[in-house]
Amino acid sequence: MAKRKKNTAAVALGRLGGWWGVKRVAQLVLGWLVVGGALAGVAGDVESYANRISSLVAPAKLATLGARGANSRVQKYVAILAEAKADGVAPKKVAGKAVAVVGMKGKAAKLTGEAMVRNLTIAERLGCLDSEGLGEMRRGQAPTVRRGPYRGEKLSVDHIIPRTVVPELDNLIANLELLPLKMNDGKNATIGARQVDLARKLHQAGLLSSGGLRAVERGGK
Repeated sequence: MAKRKKNTAAVALGRLGGWWGVKRVAQLVLGWLVVGGALAGVAGDVESYANRISSLVAPAKLATLGARGANSRVQKYVAILAEAKADGVAPKKVAGKAVAVVGMKGKAAKLTGEAMVRNLTIAERLGCLDSEGLGEMRRGQAPTVRRGPYRGEKLSVDHIIPRTVVPELDNLIANLELLPLKMNDGKNATIGARQVDLARKLHQAGLLSSGGLRAVERGGK
């Protein structure tokens, strides 16, 4: 009798252990599905935001624009990057994917993506990404600076390397940077160490001609 009870208990424990095992496996599978779904969702979001930006930064389209034609596009892509960040999607990944979509590679892609994320940071630090500012940027317009010594001014688009020195860089995304209007107006056609350094990087990346590089280097002497 005691042996029968022992066997019955063992069978019961075995069934219970089997049930817990099945439950554990089900929990693991569910966890994998949830994590996998979340990762797929993030990847999908990155691609979605990147596709919205790609048409704004495509070199082929930028080449068809007139003077300062890309300025409004800078405002628009920054607004999209801000939306992505608010949704928990890394702006750096979105920018990287966007430049890849339009066929940019290597140093050209790196310089362009970095410029895009830098402009988002500038807009954030100057308090331009409130609802009103984002609304203006989505329309390609300059938002108002809400923070810092330039509060109340418009956040304009500046050519790091002046377009008067190298016209070919007029609509190059990697050469465009957000700047309070007063600072922008005060820059004029100044060529300093930063401009020369950027020109050399752009030349190495195939984004600036040799003649353009020489013009910058002459201006920096």
